[in-house]
Amino acid sequence: MGCPAPEVEVPRWSRSPAMPTEKDMLIDAHAHVTAPDSLYVWKAGLLSHRGNHGRGSPKVSDDEMLAVLHTPTFGTKSHLEQLKELGTDMQLISPRPYQSMHSERPAKLVHWYTEEVNSMIGQQARLVPGTFRGVCGLPQAWGEPIQNCLPELDRCVKELGMVAAMVNTDPSEGLDTQAVPNLGSEYWYPLWERLVELDVPAYLHSAGFRSERNSYSVHFINEETIAVMALCNSRVFKDFPRLRIVVSHGGGAMPYQVGRFHAPSLRPGRAPEPFLDALRRLYFDTVLYSEEALRLLIKTVGPERCIFGAERPGVGTVKDPATGRWMDDIQPLIEGFDWLSEDAKQAIFSGNAKQVFKL
Repeated sequence: MGCPAPEVEVPRWSRSPAMPTEKDMLIDAHAHVTAPDSLYVWKAGLLSHRGNHGRGSPKVSDDEMLAVLHTPTFGTKSHLEQLKELGTDMQLISPRPYQSMHSERPAKLVHWYTEEVNSMIGQQARLVPGTFRGVCGLPQAWGEPIQNCLPELDRCVKELGMVAAMVNTDPSEGLDTQAVPNLGSEYWYPLWERLVELDVPAYLHSAGFRSERNSYSVHFINEETIAVMALCNSRVFKDFPRLRIVVSHGGGAMPYQVGRFHAPSLRPGRAPEPFLDALRRLYFDTVLYSEEALRLLIKTVGPERCIFGAERPGVGTVKDPATGRWMDDIQPLIEGFDWLSEDAKQAIFSGNAKQVFKL
């Protein structure tokens, strides 16, 4: 028998986004699973024998999983304690992207690993239902058609109750980036069609990067910028008007460089619509760890297109020695924008997420 499961505080989260209260919800839409070490030990075994010893399983009991969520991580408190410390009421958790190994061979390793991670996310959402909701990873084995991901997407939404799918825009992980169809290509259309059928959004977030030229963090920003450009210059939203897409990390370089991309779209015959209009068909999370970047994002795309994300615990879980503030404690920065109305702030903190993810 395992140890008794610790009591978990389940916050209230059923208020309407149309009726902001003085103290409404805070939803972190961009976060990743805190998984037990046994998952990564099992993964290492898979990679060493390439599946020749069978699939196996890193199955973790409910008691063991709750213990993981109450164990200190990222050099500070436990995952659940960190959420309480920052006042986060609900968090959407997805696989840790850099662990996804979408370019590995044989392709069955990608499918097995993704399925196990999704099952663990589903387990955590079941154990702490008021706090966690799942965002599934897709088994995007490089070189396979996107249709091969659809059975796992169906399982995660229909059986595990997940509210979105994390989409890697470069499943080659930098090995063959130029050969990856951009997001305006019909390669992706079967996925967009299924997401519309299931009524769940895509959450764009690239994964690992198998090159020493730069880090996977830089790859994330590059891929998000490329993804936005491809979508804004495509027919995707004409062909799938009910498709909802959220872009990680504030859209990469998009807010900073928007003038460069908007100007050509104003020339006759160059674009079907002004670039800024196309940009505002997308949603962007606020996983940006400086006041200046947050201000630029919100003013560029509008508060109605921003969804709060902090990715806690994650890369920003470190204290700035100059201020003593956790870098990923960004709610106070947005609260301090006196040019934003209280309704606009609450839309960013929870209202937009409730609508986009059907929470």
